[in-house]
Amino acid sequence: MTVERGAYSLAEITSQPVVWGKAVDAFHRQVDAFKKLYSEHQFDRVIFTGCGSTYYLAQVGAALFQQLLGVNARAYPGSEIALYPEVVFLPNTNPLLITVSRSGETTETLEAVRVFRQRTGSPTVNVTCYGDSSLSTQADLTFVIPEAQEQSLAQTRSFASMLIVIEALAAVLAGRDDLSAVSRLGSTAAALLDGYHDLARQLGTDRRIERFFFLGSGSLYGIACEAMLKMKEMSLSYSEAFHVLEFRHGPMSMVDERALVVALLSDEAPAQEAAVLRDMRARGAQTLAIAEQDYGLGLASTPHFVSLSSNLPSWARPVAYLPILQLMAYYRALSNGQNPDQPANLEFVISLDKSMT
Repeated sequence: MTVERGAYSLAEITSQPVVWGKAVDAFHRQVDAFKKLYSEHQFDRVIFTGCGSTYYLAQVGAALFQQLLGVNARAYPGSEIALYPEVVFLPNTNPLLITVSRSGETTETLEAVRVFRQRTGSPTVNVTCYGDSSLSTQADLTFVIPEAQEQSLAQTRSFASMLIVIEALAAVLAGRDDLSAVSRLGSTAAALLDGYHDLARQLGTDRRIERFFFLGSGSLYGIACEAMLKMKEMSLSYSEAFHVLEFRHGPMSMVDERALVVALLSDEAPAQEAAVLRDMRARGAQTLAIAEQDYGLGLASTPHFVSLSSNLPSWARPVAYLPILQLMAYYRALSNGQNPDQPANLEFVISLDKSMT
């Protein structure tokens, strides 16, 4: 039977209200073991690693861990750890390595684990969708979300589900008393998909738009990067990601009436971030603001505004920005004549030869 172009991607994006609940279950299955591991080893540094999408996920994780725990936390691509260890490792530190990989078989991440163990002898924790993978079996502790596995090459529900585990780990180590917020993530996803599906389709199929810019700061910068990658790999469209206020420092030279500037507004600096969008509208760009609320900034009166209205704490909210952005990339891919299930030149697992070692 012939599968309609993009059918897998659409099903995986729209299944997230249910699958995110499975991610919460995966977190609860191993959280006590994780707290025990973290307490026993008294880590003073946390290193996150992944490749492609999961490197951007690692960026979100590192930002949350440092913000909530006050611990030195950094994200590196697997290849940076494997090939440039002097840039990564600090003397006289006791680091934990958290690897994020949908397949658990990515060569660079496996090599990063080998180098990490050789350099530090410290434990590793893996977050994945495949419990029998190489990364899973090598890790000291693994969080597995099999329900988030995908047939599409581009990550959507897998990315979001693994991110939920990382968000919750940061919150539990920080001793947050609002950890129950993760139980509301599924209903948040359902409301956003229902309320803004048409907007995602409208913007994704707007042929006047030739360039996409995704802006986010703090823990939302990694989300902006992932949105950029989804748009680029699914639809082969020109897209870039920047920290919000950095966009004024050169990149805005690319802005005109053929640009869509998407800003993921934070709780910390919504006024300053919204001002960037005003500047871009004045230069002719279309804009899309995604924020928890209006913040009294008049966002609701702008042409395109997604109000998350999640009532979630800020640490749990990065994942909520994803569904609409994923849908927009999906519709752009169809509009461009691409198959979002099978992006050009991509493979499900990047397996390299012995040149990595």
